[in-house]
Amino acid sequence: MERRTFLKIGAGTAGAMLVPVFGNAIAAEELLNPLALSFKKSLADTAMDAAKKAGASYCDVRIGRYLNQYITTRDLNVESVTNTESTGIGVRVIAAGAYGFAATNSLTPDAVAGAARQAVAIAKANAKLQTEPVQLAPVKGVGEVAWATPIKKDWRTVPVKDKADLLIAANKAGLAAGASFMTANLFQVNQQKYFASTDGSYIDQDIHRLWAPINATAVDKATGKFRSRAGLAPPVGMGYEWFDAKPAHKVRAAGGVATLYNGGYDIVEEAKNAGRQAREKLTAKSVDPGKYDLVLAPENLFLTIHESVGHPTELDRVLGYEANYAGTSFCTLDKWESRNFNFGSKIVNFTGDKTAPGSLGAVAYDDEGVPAKRWDIIKDGILVNYQATRDQAHIIGEKESHGCSYADSWSNVQFQRMPNVSLVPGTQKMTPDEMVKDVKKGIYILGRGSYSIDQQRYNFQFGGQLYFEIKDGKIGQMLEDVAYQSNTQDFWNACTAICDERDWRMSGSFFDGKGQPSQVSAVSHGTSTTRFNGINVINTGRRIG
Repeated sequence: MERRTFLKIGAGTAGAMLVPVFGNAIAAEELLNPLALSFKKSLADTAMDAAKKAGASYCDVRIGRYLNQYITTRDLNVESVTNTESTGIGVRVIAAGAYGFAATNSLTPDAVAGAARQAVAIAKANAKLQTEPVQLAPVKGVGEVAWATPIKKDWRTVPVKDKADLLIAANKAGLAAGASFMTANLFQVNQQKYFASTDGSYIDQDIHRLWAPINATAVDKATGKFRSRAGLAPPVGMGYEWFDAKPAHKVRAAGGVATLYNGGYDIVEEAKNAGRQAREKLTAKSVDPGKYDLVLAPENLFLTIHESVGHPTELDRVLGYEANYAGTSFCTLDKWESRNFNFGSKIVNFTGDKTAPGSLGAVAYDDEGVPAKRWDIIKDGILVNYQATRDQAHIIGEKESHGCSYADSWSNVQFQRMPNVSLVPGTQKMTPDEMVKDVKKGIYILGRGSYSIDQQRYNFQFGGQLYFEIKDGKIGQMLEDVAYQSNTQDFWNACTAICDERDWRMSGSFFDGKGQPSQVSAVSHGTSTTRFNGINVINTGRRIG
């Protein structure tokens, strides 16, 4: 059976995070052994034939091989190297108008046919309780096709020692620059996904993602005070070439307060900057609470997009199908039906997208065999659409799915998951430095921090990693203890300027949880640096009494 555990990753004195680990431990060299395409097609045909003979009107089959390698380091030590592999087949059917699903990790014709028959039996049992039949939006079969993440260097071929040496070099640079403790981790994922359906599709996809988070912690030994500065680089849908950073991949933050990355990552340089700035945060001025104009870098704003735009426009949340895990949504159907619900200011435009190169969500087809696409969700500040799967499309009058179906394993049934949800760049030529020149009293924020949002995805609070005072059009001293508070509508209606496409870049969530039982997906959010006027800022360091 597939092993589902959690790997505890230390984060210096700032705490730790639990990372889901799917599959069984294997040797690193086993990562390169694929399943033959003809073998996968034969198993899929066996499952579909068995399902149809048992009474299914529809069947799709997902054969998956999910590979992970996680390397964790602290200071000058390698803490762990974990290689996992999980392989199996999941069969979803419709019989008597209801869904059924079954899975097996035994890749034999008898086991696969047995899983298909079990799925049909489950569907027929579910049909006795179902009030209306499943309605699937049509999708045209594409025959035998293949797609792969366009990588230049496969992480599976890079020696573990080389990767560990890179992480240790980053830690060493951070310690030399002022950090008391450093962690550097590397998460690498390869999903080999084969989809077949009775619609006539046989789709083979090879998907790669990686993320290299770092964290620097500086401690004032005299007072016991400590501050941390996490890395600002995003997780990506790329190969190991991500670490071959060129000068063109480096982005100067407004005022030159940080180096950011787009298309390539110098992890050693970033660790050095993190160590230095963690030390500087110990003596940074604590913010005076009040109203400020905020200039939010993409490395900060992506998380606010994820929580306040991405999740509330998931159609299952809107319908109340998803509630236990992080709530439902304030973007109810009546608001969409009105065609005039003011989500944000007129310059606010959001798209759903599964095609952006280098993004975490990039695929050619989703887990229902629907071609990847791009569509409007917020247009000129108005809510115009949601994120839908094949069985949801008819609810909002759509003739086809948005291609938002995903399962994190062969052993889990696919369901609606967030695509890349991104803010369209501004149409007026503007750089972050030019944006700052217009701000009298503001704060420039970079990096993700702690956050909180209510069960309707409406009232929220977000922090960051780096904060800089903006006074009379100039970036000044570093600030600390900053968090901004608002509600989704007020916040996006306070959006007054967006930098142009030259500043647009993606960040994202590598481990985004949803569902009961929980499944994990990865999703990117693109944006340019953006300004919001008159946002309430609190001081998170103040104590009552």
